Amino acid sequence: MTVLPNESVLVRTWFGDDNAWKRLVEQVRTPSVEDFVATVMCVDDKAFQDLSPEALTALQPDEPLVSFLADEVTLTHPEFPILAVYVGADEYDEEEGTDTRPFRVVPGALWSVENNINLGNMGWDEISEAADADGIYRGMDSGD
Repeated sequence: MTVLPNESVLVRTWFGDDNAWKRLVEQVRTPSVEDFVATVMCVDDKAFQDLSPEALTALQPDEPLVSFLADEVTLTHPEFPILAVYVGADEYDEEEGTDTRPFRVVPGALWSVENNINLGNMGWDEISEAADADGIYRGMDSGD
């Protein structure tokens, strides 16, 4: 399998709609109102088709703390909810008892997840618990 860089990535894992992928990448790269943008490398490689969160974690054992998957749900849903995956060291959830299960995030709030998790400004649980009832994180407030 192709090697992933030691930085946050947005990996395309479903290849059924090229236009949806292009729209998603455009949204991810669009700065927020406050001019924040997610620092992620977009990976469009069929070698990662159907890549699971567990496999992504195994491919990034040292850095970063969070990476993202654009799966079929992402690319067929009107809001493009990206799967956020905690790929950091296991001691975080073991020591603190934190639930590090993946959650979904809209492209406009991706910067908030990537920046705050990788910089240590917020914990995984703080952000994942702020997801709406449908399990999608849309930001801490309307400014995100």
